Amino acid sequence: MTQEIVTRFAPSPTGFLHIGGARTALFNWLFAKHSSGKMLLRIEDTDRARSSKEAVDALIDGLSWLGLDWEGDPISQFSRVERHKEAVEQMLADGAAYKCYCTPEEVEAMREKARAEGRPPRYDGTWRDRDASEAPSGVDPVVRLRAPQEGETVIEDLVQGRVVIPNKDLDDLVLLRSDGTPTYMLAVVVDDHDMGVTHIIRGVDHLTNAARQTLIFKGLGWNVPQMAHIPLIHGPDGAKLSKRHGATGAEAYRALGYLPQAMRNYLARLGWSHGDEEIMSLQDMIDWFGLDAVGQSPARFDFKKLENLNGHYMRSTEDAELLSHWKIYLQHAEDGSKVLSWLSQGNNGQTALKALPGLKERAKTLVELTESASYLWRERPLDTDEKAEKILTDDARKILGDLYGVLEAAPQWEAEPLEVAVKAYAEQKDLKLGKVAQPLRAALTGRGTSPGIYDVLIALGREESLGRIRDQVS
Repeated sequence: MTQEIVTRFAPSPTGFLHIGGARTALFNWLFAKHSSGKMLLRIEDTDRARSSKEAVDALIDGLSWLGLDWEGDPISQFSRVERHKEAVEQMLADGAAYKCYCTPEEVEAMREKARAEGRPPRYDGTWRDRDASEAPSGVDPVVRLRAPQEGETVIEDLVQGRVVIPNKDLDDLVLLRSDGTPTYMLAVVVDDHDMGVTHIIRGVDHLTNAARQTLIFKGLGWNVPQMAHIPLIHGPDGAKLSKRHGATGAEAYRALGYLPQAMRNYLARLGWSHGDEEIMSLQDMIDWFGLDAVGQSPARFDFKKLENLNGHYMRSTEDAELLSHWKIYLQHAEDGSKVLSWLSQGNNGQTALKALPGLKERAKTLVELTESASYLWRERPLDTDEKAEKILTDDARKILGDLYGVLEAAPQWEAEPLEVAVKAYAEQKDLKLGKVAQPLRAALTGRGTSPGIYDVLIALGREESLGRIRDQVS
């Protein structure tokens, strides 16, 4: 019987879903889906000072926005502290761990001595083989792993390849602190085992933990999951992606007007590839994903590439679905509540749907789309920008007066007959089409640039369009 593939995404709740974490979650999710397995979500919240419900909610919000689901309820690492202690008791009973009564000052002195002698600063094993009867009174011990001192620890990493660490370079790390709280290293191992995790997919910055965690797995007599350490994401300048590069959290990209499907596609291509494919549907990614195609080199985040990819998804997304994404964006955008309020009134939702075909052709983000769509909810008489003011000369207003009559007489308020009527007027007056369309655009939108003029006319409808033209000629 084939073992079910189980992956896990295990973030610390720092207040948002970091973009590197989002890609790690995506890779775990894709690998599980590709293998007909499941991904679990574990919140590594043992650091109580940094953990809060708001931070956990922000993580879950980011994952949900990206469309990444998980099996069962999120698991709190902190809630499993008693289980972690139980595992340490097992290791003590088996001789795989021991109690150390050194004070923090004594451990620091050992490290200083090692530094002075040119050796790596670490604990020297003072209590490794001492009898508990020698324990000093009044000192709460830590519990340390009895790590092997000879040989090698080998990780057959599914991305980085064979990684070999001499055991002499690994010290007897602390499993349980003197206050009885488990360390991160121990908690991760116990949780991965109890959750049935078969594959640990995480950032390459965790590779240094892999050998130590492998020793803990073996100390508990458990099988070691397969590991895959994926490359880091760097900024355009080649440095590790950080706040100085701009947005680093998934929620920031939502607020910048990116679509979740574009983010998924872009993040999937950061460190993984399938031939020369750039644009991939979600099903494509699930069908094609494999750890063997994940590279070892850091991936560079290219904001321009993301923007262009987002533009593709803006154009190719069905209007009704795009409207839903637009509303989600507006919930998180500054001044978005005003537009949401407009959308909820009367037939404005339908008006927006009519406008979307023209709007999405010219916008690369939902921010740009909102700006282009602003003509829809501006109140009459429209405020006009500088470019529109220059267009609306006396001659232009005379043209608008003529166009008012032409459009008012149009038998059907549809794009094709309206276009025929406007072009016929331009030919009759021996005017270039731009000389007619530009004043019409300025009158209808108050701006010098806008979506296609016939898209605007259809979106606004007969009554509102004629009213806006009349405002400029009366």
